[in-house]
This record gives sequence, structure tokens and C-alpha cells, in this order.
Amino acid sequence: MEISKKNRYILGVSALLIASILIFAFLRERSHLIDATTANSLIANSMIEDAKIDGAYLYFKSGGSHYRVPKDAVDLKKLYTVTPVSVKETNPYIADLLTIGFLAILVIYLLRWARKNREIKEQQLSEQIQFANELQRPSDIRPIVSNITFKDVAGINEVKEELEEIIDFLKNPGKYLDFGIRMPRGVLLVGPPGVGKTLIAKAVAGEAGVPFFYQSGASFVQIYVGMGAKRVRELFKRAKAAAPAIVFIDEIDAVGKARGGMRNDEREATLNQLLTEMDGFEDSSGVIVIAATNKIEMLDDALLRPGRFDRRVYVSLPNKEERKSILKIYLANKPHSLDLDEISQMTVGFSGAALSSLVNEAAIYALKSGKSIIETEDFLAVKDKVLLGKRKVLTYSEDEKRIQAAYQAAKAVTAYWLGIEFDKIGLLSDHFQSVEKEIVSKTEMTNLIKVHLAGDAMMHLHFGERFTNAAHDLKEAQLIARDMVERYGMTERLFGGVNEEEKILAEARSDIESFIARAESGIIRLSKEILRREVVSKEDVKEILHEIF
Repeated sequence: MEISKKNRYILGVSALLIASILIFAFLRERSHLIDATTANSLIANSMIEDAKIDGAYLYFKSGGSHYRVPKDAVDLKKLYTVTPVSVKETNPYIADLLTIGFLAILVIYLLRWARKNREIKEQQLSEQIQFANELQRPSDIRPIVSNITFKDVAGINEVKEELEEIIDFLKNPGKYLDFGIRMPRGVLLVGPPGVGKTLIAKAVAGEAGVPFFYQSGASFVQIYVGMGAKRVRELFKRAKAAAPAIVFIDEIDAVGKARGGMRNDEREATLNQLLTEMDGFEDSSGVIVIAATNKIEMLDDALLRPGRFDRRVYVSLPNKEERKSILKIYLANKPHSLDLDEISQMTVGFSGAALSSLVNEAAIYALKSGKSIIETEDFLAVKDKVLLGKRKVLTYSEDEKRIQAAYQAAKAVTAYWLGIEFDKIGLLSDHFQSVEKEIVSKTEMTNLIKVHLAGDAMMHLHFGERFTNAAHDLKEAQLIARDMVERYGMTERLFGGVNEEEKILAEARSDIESFIARAESGIIRLSKEILRREVVSKEDVKEILHEIF
């Protein structure tokens, strides 16, 4: 593409230079050549309007026409005395000099183009040689034997339950095959950074006692087109040879990003190869792909369809009890005098990786302070240092926890009362289950709006204030109302406008404010449970509401 552009540029410059020379020559030679007798007659009769000597010719104008005659063939002295028109002699070499200059510029451009073209071809040849060498180079893809088990990973009890079947299949594939069961070809671990997705994958391999092939998504993104696809082929070839085995692709969004307008041929070729390899799995191959991402919304739909990553496991930030378990592991070989409940309470929003850093920094601080054991004061001293630079980590003060607990409790009570499904709800997340129905009623959509407005209504009723923690829910309520109006025509008019959206939101807010006022005591009681335990289940909500109502 670059050579083509240069060719067009050079051809354009050349055409311009040649056209300039031709135009100059045309303008110069547009006069008619006449004989000396006629010229002298015109001079004698004072019929010369303009005259000039250019080289060997006398150029003049007469009667609106241009003429030329050899200057030596006319009486120049008479011309000077008879005609009132002045005669000026120009440099006879100007045209030649201009022509030479134009040609010189053209030659320079052509030489520069030829040199650049040669450099590009040499670069392409060098890249081809490098590409060929890459193809010949021995692969660095090697399996590792993981010595990590679930005993080494705390705070992921629910994730362990999800993965137990995968481990058993890798240990005893015959049991499942005899029963006609096809295990998932791929498992996608979804969760924020630092929650231990890589550690979980290693623990699965360690529990199953199978080889573990680790690759990051970025390692497939190569400079040369085709190298990423080659690496994918090699990875799966080696995994199949070592089966049963686990292939773990960390940050799969680097290579599995949704295909769209901004094309990247290398990334698309690599993604296509990955899809092909996963489609080519036999049920008895004994290879399971585990991938990790914190950006599932960016993945290509083809990766998420059935037959590829059939199972998705969501790894959330640890709650209070899970943080306590994680802290026990990190403090196991460190001398300390700590109340783990207190440390767990002060680390709301910390991931497993953040807790690891916190424990390490606290130990360093204690050692620098000349202490022989780690104390709570050391954690308080380094907590802000660990959080420094993190984009968004939810660390609440006691007042913020109280506000957030009431906010989440209002949403939980409303969701239970209106039949919106959820497993559990806590300070940091809702765990509402997405609706997996093709047809959804207006009532269901309106109820979901009410759930999103419940927290804000509780803030206004109980605290007499509105808070910024309602921003996301208010936006979601607005989007649902907009869909009801613009996409589904769930208004008096088939497709309404902003007024209809506002009407839906206003009616929902009025209804939910009335409900929150009636259910306030139950919400307060549930908020205290959330403050104490951080996470409550749907059954907890049910029990509290049945006692109140």
C-alpha cells in the first residue's frame, strides 16, 4: 500500500513537470513564422504593436496576431527609429535553463523513489526471512506441573463447587463417557483483577494432577501475520499429546475481542484459529480450556456460543469471611498478634491480590519499626499505601457502610417482594440473575425499574438525603424506561418520547416510595444483617420479611 502511494505521488509530480515544459514550449512557439520581406513591410508601415528579441528570433504582434522572424533578416535600426514600440532583448537561454531545471528535479525525485522502493523491498525480504526463521524456531510452549491445590486458595467456596465436576472428569473421564456425558470444552472465569483467576486454574490442574499449559492472550498477538495462529495450533497440538491436560489462556480478551470495523488481520486470524481448535475437540480428547477475563462484554460472540466456553464461572471480590480465610493463609508463616475479624472488617473491597500486598507491606512496616510481630497498627499504617494508584476500590467508612447497607437492603426487599430473582446481596454486589426469557412483560420491566429506584427511595425516606451511590441504578432505570417507550411501544401511544419515559419513571418512583415506607422496618433490620455479615441470601430476606409482615 505504501509503494502504491509513492508511485502515485511520483507519477503526479512527473506529469506536472512534463506538462509545465510542454505548456511553456507551446506558449513560446504559438507565433507564426513569416518571411523577411513581409516583416520589413510591416516595419516600414509602422504596423508593429509590440516586439522583443528572444534568441535568434524577433517576436512581435501585429493586427492582433503573433509573428516571428529571424532577427538577422530585418533592419533592426529602422525598427528602432520607425516604430514607436520599444524593443527589449530577453535572455535566449531562459527556456533552456527552465527545461534543464525541471528535468533535474524530475531525475532527483525518480532517484529518491527508486532508493526508497529498494529499501522497502529489502525490508520486506528481511521480514520474510525472519518469518521463515520463526516458523523453524523450536516452540517454547511447555506444560508445567502445578503443585497448587484448593487448600492453597481461600475464599472461593462457590467457585470450587462449580469446578469439582471438571476435576473429576479429568481424573475419571471414563465414568462420564460411559454415561454419555460431554463435559464442557471451555470454562470462562470472569471477575475483576486480582481475585485469583490464574491461581484457581492452577489449583484445578493441581487437584486433577494433569499438565497445565499457560498462555496469556497477549502472547498470541504477534508482529507477523500468521504467527499467532501458528502458536495456537502448537498449543493445542501439545495439549492433545499430553492429554488429559488443561489449557489456560489468561486475559483472553487480548485476542478474543469482538470483531468490528477496526480490522486487525493478525488478531482475526488468531481468533479464527482458536475457534477452529475448540470446534475440533473430540469429547474424549481430555483437554479442557480455561480462560480468564475481566472484560466479558468485549469478547466476540463466537467465543461465547455453546460448544466453546459452555460454562462461565463468576469470581467476585471476597466477602468478610472469605477475606478472613485469605488473611489466614498469607499470615500463616508470619509472627503476628491480630484480630482477623477487625482486619477483615477494614478491608472491604480488597481482592485476594490486594490482601496479599497488604499483609506483605504490613510485615515490612513492622520490621522497619523494630517489631517482632505484626500488629493492627501496621495494617492501618500501610492500608492507604496499598490502595494508592488503584482506579476504583470500594473502601467504605463506617458511615458509608451504613448508608450502602440500607441502600442494598431496600433493593433486596423490593426484588424479593416483586419476584425479581437473586441469589444473594451484599455491600459490594447485587447478584441479580439476568432475565433469560425471549418475551418479557411490561409488568416485569416496570418491576425491575422499581428495584433500581428502591435504594434511592430508601435514602430519601430514611436519611432525608440523596446520595451518589444511586447513580448506576438510576441510569439503568432510565435505560429500561427508554426501551419500553422506543423499542417495545409499551405506552399509550405506540412509540412515544421523553414525556412517556418520564411518566413511567414517575409512576414507578411513586409506587416504590409507598412500598419502602411500609417496609422500612424490615429494610432496616436487613441492613443490620448486611452490616454484620456483608452478604445475605434470598432465604435470609424471606425469613426477615415473614417475621415483619
